[in-house]
Amino acid sequence: MKSITINGSQRESVGKKATKALRNAGQVPCVLYGGDKPVHFNAEELAFSHLVYTPNAHTVVIVLENGDKYNAILQDIQFHPVTDKILHIDFYQLFEDREISMDIPVVFVGNSRGVKNGGVLRKNKRSLRVKALPANLPDFIEADITPLKIGSKLYVTTLENEAYKFMHPDNTVVCLVRRSRAAIIDDEDEEEGAEGAEAAPEAEATQE
Repeated sequence: MKSITINGSQRESVGKKATKALRNAGQVPCVLYGGDKPVHFNAEELAFSHLVYTPNAHTVVIVLENGDKYNAILQDIQFHPVTDKILHIDFYQLFEDREISMDIPVVFVGNSRGVKNGGVLRKNKRSLRVKALPANLPDFIEADITPLKIGSKLYVTTLENEAYKFMHPDNTVVCLVRRSRAAIIDDEDEEEGAEGAEAAPEAEATQE
């Protein structure tokens, strides 16, 4: 999985006044959990643009001014309810020998047979939660919709991989192809037309 480097400074004061001053200076207060003790640091808000405002999944390399370096993933983020500015970010430290759970985006590939025949693809899951060692975390999960016919469903079990395991029930539907409303209307019109055609000869026979 690709990593994004965040350069920051460790902070000693974590009170409300110090935190407010950081935000006013364009800095985002952050906390790194998962190690022996929480690590409080701050970084420029622009440094998080490629991590936060993207559908892609990334790990993070946090590099502090004192030389400390940590591998992590974004765990939680708080936004201002009005301005949408980042208020606070929590990270979770990664260790090579410890599995971690993370939401991974799903990429749909292929051309569904059902869609070609007038069906509509419904994407139930645009991301899936997986558990794996950090080295085995995928950039994305590929879902091939080619075999799906109208009425078919793609279950999470179809996407199983030895490198990671899904944190979802086996009956979780990733996507499905349903009949479009237009196709249903067309079918009804055809049925009505067929019934009318069958009724016509009977009417003629009665007149005779």
